[in-house]
This record gives sequence, C-alpha cells and structure tokens, in this order.
Amino acid sequence: MQNSTAQQSYRGNDRLLYGIILGVLAFWLFAQTTLNINVGMAKDLGMEQNMMNIAVSITSLFSGIFIVVLGGLADRIGRVKMIQIGFIFSIIGSALVAVTPSGALATPVLMTGRIFQGLSGAALMPASLALVKAYWDGAARQRAVSLWSIGSWGGSGFCALFGGLVASNLGWRYIFWTTVVISIIGFLMVKGTPESKGETKGDYKFDLAGVITFMLSIIGLQILLSKGSSFGWTSGISLGLFAAFMIFGFIFYKLESKNSSAFVDFKLFKNSTYTGATISNFLLNATAGILIVSLSLVQLGAGLTSQESGLLTLGYAIAIVSFIRVGEKLLQKFGARKPMIWGSLIVGLSIILLMQTQVMTDTYKILAMVSYTLFGLGLAFYATPSTDAALSNLPEDQAGAGAGIYKMASSLGAALGVAVSAAIFTALSGTTGSFEWMDGLISFVGRQDNLALRQGAMIALGVNLLMVVLAIISIVLTVPDYKKPAPQH
Repeated sequence: MQNSTAQQSYRGNDRLLYGIILGVLAFWLFAQTTLNINVGMAKDLGMEQNMMNIAVSITSLFSGIFIVVLGGLADRIGRVKMIQIGFIFSIIGSALVAVTPSGALATPVLMTGRIFQGLSGAALMPASLALVKAYWDGAARQRAVSLWSIGSWGGSGFCALFGGLVASNLGWRYIFWTTVVISIIGFLMVKGTPESKGETKGDYKFDLAGVITFMLSIIGLQILLSKGSSFGWTSGISLGLFAAFMIFGFIFYKLESKNSSAFVDFKLFKNSTYTGATISNFLLNATAGILIVSLSLVQLGAGLTSQESGLLTLGYAIAIVSFIRVGEKLLQKFGARKPMIWGSLIVGLSIILLMQTQVMTDTYKILAMVSYTLFGLGLAFYATPSTDAALSNLPEDQAGAGAGIYKMASSLGAALGVAVSAAIFTALSGTTGSFEWMDGLISFVGRQDNLALRQGAMIALGVNLLMVVLAIISIVLTVPDYKKPAPQH
C-alpha cells in the first residue's frame, strides 16, 4: 500500500530522466558503434570477418528476442528494478567487450559481451518508456518522450561517426570503457526512484518454452545467414541449421497458438494494417545493413579510416533528428500511408546512390554523404506514421502487446538485415577476379584490384533495395488511404 501511494504521488524529475537517457545512449550510441569500427576490431583481435559480422548483429538480435519478454517482466517485478538490471547488463557486457583479448578467446569473450549489451537494451527500452508514462504527465511527458526519442534516434544516427572518431584517435576499447562509466552514472541517477509496476493478471505464467524455441529458431537462422557461405550452403552444418530454424519455428508457433500467456500474440496479425506496418517496419530496419556494407567498403576498398568513413554519415544523424517531427506533421495532413511510402522511396533512392560503387573514390564519397542524408530523411518520414498505423488500429487491450512486437520487429529487422548484408558482402568480396555477368553491363573505373569488393558491395546493397521494394508492397497492400473527415455543418 505504501509503495502504491509513493508511486501515485511521485513525479519524474530531470535526474531520473537524464539517468534513463544515459541507458538509451549506452545501447544506441555506444553499442552500435560496431557498425563502423568492426573492420578495425576484427583486425586487432585476429578474428575472421564472418565472426565479427555475427558479433555486430547479435546485440540487436538478443535485444529483439527479449524486448517483449523483459518489457512484460518489468510490469510485474518493477520498472525501476528492470532499468537497473539493464544498467548492470550494460556494465558487464561493455567491460567484456573492452577487455576482449586477441586470439582464441576473442570470439567467446566478445560474443558474451555483445549478448549482454543486447539484453541491456531489451531491459532498458520498454521499462524506461513505461516509467516515463507512469511518472510524467501532459507537457512534461511530451518533453520526456522527445528527449528519450532524441537519445534513441540521435544515438543511432551518430553512432558511426562517434565510433570512428574515438576508434581513430583513442582506440576502440575506450568506447566500451566509457560505456561502463556512463552506465554506472545512469544506475546511480535512477537509484532511489520509487518503484512502478503495471496491472497484472492473476493467471500469468512466464512463457519459458516460447522464449527458448523462438530464440533457438532465430539464432539458427542468423548463424546460417552469417556463416552459410563459409560452411557451404549445402553442407551438413548449413542444412542442420536450416532444419533447426524450421523445426523450432514450427514448435514455437504451435506453443504460442495455444498459450494464453504467449509472449507473441498471433491474433494481432489478424489486423491487416498492423501486420503491414509491422512487416514494413521489419524490412525498413533491415536496411541498416547498408551501413556495415558501405562503411566496410570505403575502409577496405579505398583505405579510409573509421573516422573518415564515420564523417560520411553526418547527414544521416542530422536529418533523422531534424525531420522526425516532420513525419508527425505529414501524418496529420495525409494519414499514414503516403508518408510511409514517401519515406520508403527516399530510403530506396539513398540505396541506389550507395550502389554506385563503379565510380572513383572521391565521387563515391560525395554520393555517400548525399545518400546518408536521404537515408535519415526517409526514415524520419516513415517512423511516426508507421508507428501510428500499427498501434492506432489495435483495440486498447492489445496496444501493449502490439507495441512490444512492433519494437521487436525493429530490432530483429536490424539484426537480420545486418547479418544478411554483411554475409553477402564478405562472401562475394573474398572471391578472386570480377563477376563475368557484370562485364560489359557496368564499367568500373579506377583501381581494378578491388573489383570483388566493389561488386560484392553493389550486390549486397541491391539486396537492401529489394527489401525496400517489399516494404512498399506491404504498405500498398495493407495500409488504407487517408480519408478526410467530413466537414461539420
């Protein structure tokens, strides 16, 4: 009763808000720097690029798998407690990444650290948003949500630039030691906040079987996508991974269909608008793969440092932060469908520019700067209308579960998009000579000793363009046209 009274009377303050935002930045700004610095890390640690690609994407993968589970758990055990657990995961994970030794222990230590960083994001994001909803009202809540959003979108926008600057001038390990420090500060700033819990149902049971089967299925798929070319696509290992993906996926579906406490509620997908918005959200987030491909290309193929490549993404960060509210205005004027399509088309145009790997390095750098700015603009146009289309069409009692799965689609899309793009690029860039079918079709000017890199990047980026096409198709087929309200007489 005392806790309930304290919860009702407590109002959020800036100390709590900025503590939460430090946690958001630990995930979106610091942990995601690997999209740009992975080439240098792999070289420093003596790791194969394939394994480093898995280390990059596994953080978003674990965040995506557990975000719904830990969000629901936060409502039961307490959101403040879950945020503090998230900070502890961040401290453990970042410290492990920072101390990763080179040689045989590099892979297990780095992977464990990256998994903890992913769990940190899964614990912090839903619990912190729920806490903002509980402890702020009116204009103060709008300010808190805006600052939270700037932390997440701004963090993801600046991560490549920030990572490149620190890695080139101080060394990549400083990024993760700094994450340890800011996570400790965030933990202390949140400490002492009255606990907040959600309303719970008496018959709730933790969906352990669903979580485990879902995790085994998705991890099997990710390893297959990342290492399939090394194993051989028809090798026993690859076929076994594919079988594990299919079998555990089927068991997961059967378990969730009969479970009243399922962490993925398939009934949500009977709503076609929600389904279309979630699928397009998954596919648009999957285009995060363009970052790892294009940034690796300019480092490996043109000799740029991670700092120089990170500077190319400056427009992305500025555009996404500057225009995120424009998407909100477009939603109010045109409804969700048109801004979602416009945003996707702009993202598609940005990828087409990045695909021009046949040009000279200086020209490509200009194209990349324009491209990243358009990429941020397109995502800014898309983000708010898509979220609104997904959630506003659900009944009130499904809004929480729907929001969790929508956010899960974002993280899993980014994880699998990075894994697929990096795997294609790494596999094709390791071949010798050029691709015969491209000869006579596209003329690559300048150096010819890096043709495999440039052609591999063009194809990997083309796969991202295909994802955008599929996203647009899903929007066109499912999200209804905006109908202006009838004039009042």
